[in-house]
Amino acid sequence: MKTINLIKKVVRALSDSYKAFRFTTKPTLYMTLLVKDEEDILEQNLRFHKAMGVDGFIITDNNSTDHTHDIIEKYKAKGWIKEVIYETAINYCQKEWVDRMILLARKKYHADWIINADADELWYTPLGNLKEEMKNTHNNVLKCKVISVYPEELKPFTQWDVMIKSVPDQTRYNLSLYSIFERQNHKVAHRTTSYIQIAQGNHKVTMLPSWATECGICVYHYNIRSKRHFMAKMVNGGKQYEQKTSKKRGRHWRYFYQLYKQGLLEQEYDKVIGKAVYRQLEEDGFLYRDTTIADFFKQMD
Repeated sequence: MKTINLIKKVVRALSDSYKAFRFTTKPTLYMTLLVKDEEDILEQNLRFHKAMGVDGFIITDNNSTDHTHDIIEKYKAKGWIKEVIYETAINYCQKEWVDRMILLARKKYHADWIINADADELWYTPLGNLKEEMKNTHNNVLKCKVISVYPEELKPFTQWDVMIKSVPDQTRYNLSLYSIFERQNHKVAHRTTSYIQIAQGNHKVTMLPSWATECGICVYHYNIRSKRHFMAKMVNGGKQYEQKTSKKRGRHWRYFYQLYKQGLLEQEYDKVIGKAVYRQLEEDGFLYRDTTIADFFKQMD
């Protein structure tokens, strides 16, 4: 079945290839979101991206147990969320679930461009509207820089303004093997025409034909929002990846889940965020101030 679907995608992409690099002066932009227990950030995510020009959202909720469902229903009633898929599987087939949302956005809602995001990502452009990045380009893939945001638990995440640069030698600072000071790979936005397959993590996309370029969009990544959030995320994710026979993906999930089973995850958290060496990291230039998102939320409020 997967092979047949892939062939169908290739045939469709080739038949539409003459449209692959057209200007789209009035693009329709959709965002897909795969969520699980995101009550602390989902509403702000939706409000932010609506203000940034997203026309509609398609969401897959994978077994949330908090108030994520209530937030989804609120914004579905407002007309912002066009489709919700309540996925009950526990094997975390991210690529397949995101692919399903992309095809729905293309076929049912005739989206021209897609951003495949996580709830902890805010996609920002200094142009003020994400569609401004898309309407004047011949390219069909936009590579977007990812900026990690340092968790400041004593204030709302909408006010955080400390950003992270990757640390080449993490052992020098006794950081975790998978700390937030890792190098961040770019994310991609893409057209629906010539789309074939999204990659795990939404870092790459297969298009036929393909013409990628860097752009002015920055993805502010709030991947850790508190110690409690980190613990729950690693345990839930580790359990899901443990269901998979392949060990090629989810290495950091598996790493942290093993520490959890050994009773060592909580103390590892301090090494993940570099708590003991914060001042040294700041002095060495790996932490810096950026008020872009905090200022944006102030204007929204």
